[in-house]
Amino acid sequence: MDGLRVSPWKRYGHDRLYVNLPGGEKVAWFDRGTGKLNVLVEEYRDAVVEVLAPYLTGTAASATSAAAAHPGHGRGALRPEDDLAANRPGSAVRAKLDELAPGIVARLVTMMLGRRSETYGWRKGLAGERRVGAELERLTRKGWRVLHSIPLPRDVDIDHVLIGPGGVFSVNTKHHRGSRIWVGDDSVKIGGQSYPYVRKSRAEARRASLALTRACGFAVDVRPVLAFVDAGTITVTPSLRDVLVVRHREFSSFTRLEEVWAPGEIGRIYDAARNRRTWRNA
Repeated sequence: MDGLRVSPWKRYGHDRLYVNLPGGEKVAWFDRGTGKLNVLVEEYRDAVVEVLAPYLTGTAASATSAAAAHPGHGRGALRPEDDLAANRPGSAVRAKLDELAPGIVARLVTMMLGRRSETYGWRKGLAGERRVGAELERLTRKGWRVLHSIPLPRDVDIDHVLIGPGGVFSVNTKHHRGSRIWVGDDSVKIGGQSYPYVRKSRAEARRASLALTRACGFAVDVRPVLAFVDAGTITVTPSLRDVLVVRHREFSSFTRLEEVWAPGEIGRIYDAARNRRTWRNA
């Protein structure tokens, strides 16, 4: 097992197992509380799982491993780090904010000068994704499934993927409080400025459809949705038919869509969508 060594570590309320090379270089760590495995050096992944196995009795991971031995138990077939069901709305944006977070001096200077910080737009986006995420979660009572912050190659993500009786949808969230919004066939105009929101929504849906079709083994059509949070007025050109444009509180209307997927099919699509590996070549 490449001489890997496991070192328990308990501090600041954390209970972790670090996996190191003989020279001390960290290649992975496992959080016993959450069952999350973080592999830092991908080539050691299989060896890491093997060397950690004796330590996982009674942890979240041991339950996952046991379920994996019995096909059809959904989450048990996934490694914890590959299960996107744990992602919360705005997870990708939150990570970006953590990366951009200015120091206290920079924050004070920005406040004194009356300027918006570099993180302002990201924080507004995070608030919007959380609002839309909350509305989508309400649909789970009606047989729908939802995932958030789906990672795609080249450091981009899909804000939300909604799967249910009425279809599969990729949801692109935009937060423009009180704005007058015009949505055309290819772009959106707000305050005299043009944004490629429509084209981006289409592209995300195409990528999602290809990825899910490959993973499921049958055609999965994904329809793009452009969701606006707290918009003033929204005008949509009548010729735009392939992209749904909604306000964030209008998702309840999806429960009235014509049924296109049976419960078993919804489960298969959801199981594919929640697997991080499904999206690696999207």
